[in-house]
Amino acid sequence: MEFLKQLVRCYVVLGLVAAVVHQCHSQLHENFTGDKYVPDGTAALLSRRSLLDNPKVRAVSLGGWLVIEKWIKPSLFDGIPDSDLLDGARINLQSTSKGTFVSAEGGGGGQMVVNRAAISTWETFKIWRVSTGVYQLRVFNNMFVSAIKGGGGSVLATAANPSTWETFHIIRNQANPSMVHIQANNGMHLQAKDGNHLTADFQGKPGWDNNDATFIMKVSTWLGGEYQLANGWGASAPDVFKKHRDSFIHEGDFWFLSKNGINTVRIPVGWWIASDPNPPAPYVSGSLQALDNAFQWANAHGIKVLIDLHAAPGSQNGQEHSSSRDGVAEWAEQGGSTDYLYESIKTIDFLAGRYANNQALFGIELLNEPGAAVVPLNVLEYYYKWGYSTVRKHTASAYVIMCQRIGGDFAELVNVLPADKVVLDIHFYNLFNTNLFGKTTAQWNIDYVYRDRLGLVKKLNTAGNALIFVGEWTNEWEVKAASQSDYQKFGAAQLEVFGQATFGWAYWSYQNQLSRWSFKQSVQQGYLQPPSDGWL
Repeated sequence: MEFLKQLVRCYVVLGLVAAVVHQCHSQLHENFTGDKYVPDGTAALLSRRSLLDNPKVRAVSLGGWLVIEKWIKPSLFDGIPDSDLLDGARINLQSTSKGTFVSAEGGGGGQMVVNRAAISTWETFKIWRVSTGVYQLRVFNNMFVSAIKGGGGSVLATAANPSTWETFHIIRNQANPSMVHIQANNGMHLQAKDGNHLTADFQGKPGWDNNDATFIMKVSTWLGGEYQLANGWGASAPDVFKKHRDSFIHEGDFWFLSKNGINTVRIPVGWWIASDPNPPAPYVSGSLQALDNAFQWANAHGIKVLIDLHAAPGSQNGQEHSSSRDGVAEWAEQGGSTDYLYESIKTIDFLAGRYANNQALFGIELLNEPGAAVVPLNVLEYYYKWGYSTVRKHTASAYVIMCQRIGGDFAELVNVLPADKVVLDIHFYNLFNTNLFGKTTAQWNIDYVYRDRLGLVKKLNTAGNALIFVGEWTNEWEVKAASQSDYQKFGAAQLEVFGQATFGWAYWSYQNQLSRWSFKQSVQQGYLQPPSDGWL
């Protein structure tokens, strides 16, 4: 309803706006060269249409900019030493002398053994990277492998937090990097003298033959997020991040979005932004300045901003886009040494306080994609109520956005907050579910959007207090060898259906090395076209 009120007010001032546009018309032509943006000209001060005369959000998410996701821009990771052993990598260790695998007995909490014939969860260890070649190993129950007294005897999986006893050098065979020695803090090496005991008492330098101190290491690299990039680059991280932030998104992109009918940007941020310019290690400074720049560019081009807390402390889903260190989601856990909910609220408070009076601020998303398997509903409801009151301390006009629990009921949050500029963000992808989408045709996917997606949007629109926002969707699918025409029809279907959500939609994402995930490339290459009645 507030949108409609704004729309009515808009018509009152349209005459004045028209006069201003008429006066600037000749100047506009001086600052556009074809479809190219010219910085610092009059063109930078005017958008094609503003949000005031459009009651629905038409947004694009600036994913991969201030919260890193490797799949969006893999080249950021090129050149990191031992790049397969970033934080969160999974390793298995097989004794060359015994042929069996190292295991944390019981999943952790007791003895480390070397007697398993096959790999499962107890035989899989999560890497915490200290520096190149130096690591800590987290077991299934999230305790850490420890060489008691720093080495010389037993190796257990009993440490709740890592320190020197839990820190190891992994020394790789240069001729065959999968062959490793593991050195404890006192310089002795781990060995499998006895299948029932892993010990840290091999003295001297082991050879690379089939001896008790040589292991075959199998590596699976799971995560490539902000944590992995920053910790992997170490001292070089500030330069890497600055170059990325300065080049990945710039003012010309806001001009492009405005020119192509986008009236809002959704900007994912991480919790560490509230500590900028001195964020906790391994994060590096600069994300706050980049966000400040985005607000400046948004104001210049008539675009509104939704700030999205994409990465919360402790990780709300264990994914790289939440900057999880090792795939463990601890955000909702209570009674630990860190109150992650409180730290998240501090970030929301900081962002709301900083941008409340900025004309470009349109809303704040309290959390992105909490996982239903790791975030209980009652905890999330409590947090959303806390976050709502925190935002309202600073602004009565900004929308407060909740995100659905991924894997939860779409409607479970519609009445958590009062009908006071409150939004529920739902994410729709015809992806990530091979049983449903894996062997389908282009027409099947289009029909699915018109039938299932539309039915759900209509149901949610009237389900409760919250306005409905299709806050992530993309013009990609599981269809093989789809034509450009197929993509155009799929995109048109999604635009038509998601445009019926009461708050609007946001495309994921603006830039992406995978072309159809990129709004910019999809528009430029003609795979995503405006609806017949226009974008707005």
